[in-house]
Amino acid sequence: MAAPIIINQPQAAILGVGNSRSAPWSWRRVDEQRIVVRPRCYVTLTLDHRVMDGHQANHFLQVFVEKLTGWPA
Repeated sequence: MAAPIIINQPQAAILGVGNSRSAPWSWRRVDEQRIVVRPRCYVTLTLDHRVMDGHQANHFLQVFVEKLTGWPA
């Protein structure tokens, strides 16, 4: 796994998305726990802190992951 490091002007951030592969995933609820196989991939976000705060980048990644995990199969 590698993250893009060099951000050229006028870019503020670079989103890196790795390849998708099937992997075990733990599913846990209050009364239920199981392991299922789901598609997984690494996502990295390299950003210029002069343009964006880390909190904003974290919020972006949370929304990004929520959108992908809620995608209908």
